[in-house]
Amino acid sequence: MSDNLDKQGRRAIVLLSGGLDSMVSGGIAREQGFALAALTIDYNQRHRVELEAAKRVAAALEVDRHVTMPLNLRAFGGSSLTDDIEVPKNGVMPGIPSTYVPARNTIFLSLALGFAEATGARDIFLGVNALDYSGYPDCRPEFIAAFQHLADLATRMGVEGQGFTIHAPLQHMTKADIAREAARLGLDAGMSWSCYDPTPEGRHCGLCDSCRLRAKGFAEAGLPDPTVYA
Repeated sequence: MSDNLDKQGRRAIVLLSGGLDSMVSGGIAREQGFALAALTIDYNQRHRVELEAAKRVAAALEVDRHVTMPLNLRAFGGSSLTDDIEVPKNGVMPGIPSTYVPARNTIFLSLALGFAEATGARDIFLGVNALDYSGYPDCRPEFIAAFQHLADLATRMGVEGQGFTIHAPLQHMTKADIAREAARLGLDAGMSWSCYDPTPEGRHCGLCDSCRLRAKGFAEAGLPDPTVYA
């Protein structure tokens, strides 16, 4: 057990993709005094470069345990991130885009819940956002509330009255708010990765939904964008 955990008495699991949102979510958890463990899912995603970003962010957040779990969602397909489907680059459109990975946040939160219960943590942080986002159904507040209820029903800790709290601190922030929060927390946004379709040179494409939302956030926040776009 780390000295940090002995001192604080609280542990949180951070779902850490390597993106800006998960980085800021983890920074908020650290600021709140949690000892952090991080879970990154290698789901054989198109943008596997984000796994390296997750390592950088985990080091910056001083997590005391970082688990990268392989889970090949290409076996299912059904998304332009896990199948031979073109990533849309015409701007953020109404409806659910092809970059939605079927049930991804439900799957990832279930794994984080298992990690939490195995390590005695009662708090899980993730960086979902329901304002400046691509319209994914598993980013909505009602989904987070429903999953927390499920967590308490489905686990020994929940049944024994030691329930879990699912924290989504960015839920109602704009991308500009999130960019400002990264700066306030002293986190280098350049460590993070957002692009769904990286160029062969390792740059953000600048055209996918995630790139557009990232660039919009820094511009609206009036902050320099550290991202290298194609």
